[in-house]
Amino acid sequence: MIVRDARLTDIPSILAIYNDMIIHTTAVYDEEPHSLAQRTQWFNDRQAQGFPVLVAELDQEILGFASYGTFRPWQGFKHTVEHAVYVSNQAQGKGIGRALMLSLIERAQQQGIHVMVAGIDASNEASIQLHEKLGFTTSGILHEVGRKFDRWLDLQFMTKRL
Repeated sequence: MIVRDARLTDIPSILAIYNDMIIHTTAVYDEEPHSLAQRTQWFNDRQAQGFPVLVAELDQEILGFASYGTFRPWQGFKHTVEHAVYVSNQAQGKGIGRALMLSLIERAQQQGIHVMVAGIDASNEASIQLHEKLGFTTSGILHEVGRKFDRWLDLQFMTKRL
C-alpha cells in the first residue's frame, strides 16, 4: 500500500468512500450523498488553498483518503487545521487510517501547522482510539450538537500539538 497525493482521477473513488460514510455511518453529519461536482469542487478548493488531499492505494484501488483544511476563518487560527480521514468499509482495521494520518501529520509539520483538530462522533470508538494512539487528546465534547438517523449525536474534539 502507498499513501500519495490524490489526483483528479481519484475523485470518483474518494466520492464513493465519502458517500458510503454519509449513507451508513455517523462519521459525517450529512444526510444527502454528494455529487461528483461537489467533491471535485472540494478537491480544487483544497488544492487552491495549499492543503493536501492524500489517498491510500493498493493494487490501483483507493482504500481511503485524508485531508485537512481551515479550522476557523480568522487569521488567529492560521496555524491550526481540522482534518478528516476516511477508510472504505472493506478496508477498515488494516492500518490504512493510521498510515494516512501519519502522512497527514508529517505534511502538516512541513507546512508549519501548530495544532491539528479532529471532530469525531463520540460513539466512533475506533477513530477515537486511533487518534489517541497518535498522540491526540480529548479537548471537549459538544453534547447533542448533531442529529442523524433520528438520534442526537455528540461531537468529540481531539487535538494534537505538532
